[in-house]
Amino acid sequence: MGSLTQEQISIVIGSLLGDGSLRRAKGRKNALLEANHAFRYKSYVDWKYEKLKNIVGTGPKSRKGKGVRIAYRFTTLSNPELTKIYKKFYQGRRKVVPLDLKLYPLTLAVWFMDDGSKSRSSVYLNSQQFSVLDQQRLLKFLKDQWKIKGSLNKDKIYYRIRISTESTKVLKEIIRPYILPIFKYKLE
Repeated sequence: MGSLTQEQISIVIGSLLGDGSLRRAKGRKNALLEANHAFRYKSYVDWKYEKLKNIVGTGPKSRKGKGVRIAYRFTTLSNPELTKIYKKFYQGRRKVVPLDLKLYPLTLAVWFMDDGSKSRSSVYLNSQQFSVLDQQRLLKFLKDQWKIKGSLNKDKIYYRIRISTESTKVLKEIIRPYILPIFKYKLE
């Protein structure tokens, strides 16, 4: 299987900041990544698969979820490099933000494609799965690494990240080259 490329690591980490998850099966030494999105994002799942296929056994498949939802998903094979990432991103079964997180442009783009949404003049990153402390850490990384300013915004009972209007332009310029056609509407 070899090592993961920087591109693959960026995709895995962007996925973890978004909808992706790593898990270790009981009795297994190494972790695997699950990419799982609504079927309407089939081209996105296929793109992730193409980028990660050297660590995937079986290609993406559709799966009926609860109700009428149809998902399209794949899982990677268990991999020692994914295990290293798993150990940084999980405390027990809870996903956390590592202290040494590096946000590459592709990482930001995958996070945005997974969990970004636009409002009139700004962008939200739906980071509700992380604690407030972890979201504050993400805000600090965005500011320190990219000079992107944001704040926490309460969405019903949970918080999410709201990128400021002026920094939305900066974020869009950084991620634009990586955004797949299916997600261009989030940039407009």
